[in-house]
Formats: sequence, C-alpha cells, structure tokens
Amino acid sequence: MKKRLAMLFILLTVISLLAACGGESDADGEEVYTLQAGHSLPDDHPYQLALLEMAENVEERTDGRVKIEVFPYSELGAERELTEGMTLGTVDIVVSSTAPVTNFVPELAVLDAPFIFNDRESAVKILEGEIGDELFGALEEQGILGMSWGENGYRHITNSTHPIEKPEDLNGVKIRTQENEIHLAAFEELGAQPTPMAWTEALTALQQGVVDAQENPAIVADQYSLFEANQKYMSLTGHVYSVAIFMMSKQTYDELPEDLQEIVLEEGQRMGAVERDMIIEMEKESIGTLKEQGMEIIEDVDVAPFQEAVAPVYDLVEYQDLLNRILDAQK
Repeated sequence: MKKRLAMLFILLTVISLLAACGGESDADGEEVYTLQAGHSLPDDHPYQLALLEMAENVEERTDGRVKIEVFPYSELGAERELTEGMTLGTVDIVVSSTAPVTNFVPELAVLDAPFIFNDRESAVKILEGEIGDELFGALEEQGILGMSWGENGYRHITNSTHPIEKPEDLNGVKIRTQENEIHLAAFEELGAQPTPMAWTEALTALQQGVVDAQENPAIVADQYSLFEANQKYMSLTGHVYSVAIFMMSKQTYDELPEDLQEIVLEEGQRMGAVERDMIIEMEKESIGTLKEQGMEIIEDVDVAPFQEAVAPVYDLVEYQDLLNRILDAQK
C-alpha cells in the first residue's frame, strides 16, 4: 500500500511540473510552454499590470510558443510560498517584496533597513549596479533567477488618532508592522508599540481598534480603503523604500529552448523599470484618492529626526559590510 501511494505521489508531482511548463503543441507542431506567474497584491496593482505586459510581449515575440498566466491575490500562494515554489520548479515567475525572500537569501534583509537609500534614484543605481548583481548571484544559488528590480513604493505611516509630524508623535502608538526584526526595533526606537501581524489580520485589527496605526505605501492604503478602517491621517515619512524583485525559477528557465530563454529573460529584465514608473504615477493618484476620501495627508515631514532616532537599529543588521557599502555609495 505504501509503495502504491509513493508511486501515486511521484506521478502527481510529474503531472504538476508538466502543467506548469509546456505540454502542448502549436499548429506547426512546436511545443507550447505555459508558465504561471504569481504575486500577492490586487489585480490593479503595478505588479499585475507589469506581469500582464510581460505576458503579452513574450507571447508576441515567441509567436505564441510561450504563454504566461498571471495570478494575483496570492492565488498561487503567499510571497514566501511563491518563492519556495520557484526553488522547487512548481512556480515559474514571481514578483515579490524582498522581505519574504530573505528566508532564502538573508542578505536581502539589509534592503529593509529604514532610510538606507537617500532617494529612489540612488536606490535604483545601487540595485542595478554591482551590489544588485551580487544579490542576484546569491538568488541564483537558491535556484532563482533575479530578472529585474521593481518596487512597491515608499512606506508611510497612517493612524487613527492624530497627525504624525515628529518622532515624539509616535509615543505609545500601537502600530501594525511586518514580522521584521529591523522594523520592530525601529518603531521601538521611535517610542511606538509595534505589533507584528499578517496583513489579513491587520485589516481587522485596524477596523476594531486593536492597533492604531500601520505603515505601507500609499497605493496599498488606497487599494485596501484604509480610510474605512479608522485611518484618518497619513504622514509621508518614506521611512522604507520597499524593494521588489521580478524572479524566475531556474528550473523553468533551463527547461525552455535557448531562443525562448533569451526572450523571456529579456522581457523580465525590462519589467522592473516599467513597474517602477507605474508605481510613481499610481502613488500620486492614490494620494489624491485618499485626500478625496477625507484622509489628512501630512506631506512636509522633516525626516531628519526620524533618521536620527532609528540610527541605532543599523547595529542589528547582520551584514554590516553590505550595509556600509550601500551607505558609502551614496556619500
């Protein structure tokens, strides 16, 4: 009985792999490869729009030999599960923020340090240079090809009680954060009471007043209608530049013919810049929407006191050499 179950499991695994990459033929008898691309955000987020553009370009350039199906809302799994799927070859293409990927490439955690980049231009220059190439090299060792660097915008603070204009305004504020050691330590330094929880739980916690605040890009506050979850104020602190990565399973890549490999990789390499431009434009639109919905936007925030307050958390960063290289490159 155990032997039969083991054989059944192997058969199902093989079938799932075939379904994920290839298995059909076109009118000329050439094999058609169907790839699955996933992410965790809504179907109107730039992650989705960029992947759809990539899918259209790839299908056109390969004369239909490569089709990419795009799945939003964690339909293929949450970001950590999607990343793991690429290492196993069961998920083909993923765009994800860096935080969940640190489970496989811990060096990426450096990018989540607050105020590590002077501005967006500095971040892009570093990520598309030698440092970014090294991080992609570490990804490839885990069976994942880093195609390009995207973003999810700058993280800002929203809350239900009062405007946040200086660090002292965060004293005692219960704020939902990601399950990220550096983020937790940073908000503790700012005097807040950080509470890590999954985003699905956070929405309920905000609505019920279990936490007062959260921090996310403006586009997230807009798409999840945080103005309906007691969030009356948004302070544009920009304390973290939320880096994202367009990735592809190395196993999937290796299964494609060489001419198709080149096309898929080229289009994936283009998508980071395309998606960043979408984020910049949609962030402006989202801030306008939040204002229209009655949220007070504190735009002229002096971030220098915030930077000074969180500076001690840099000592917690495990990869100090990488941290210092990023900081030194912007002096």
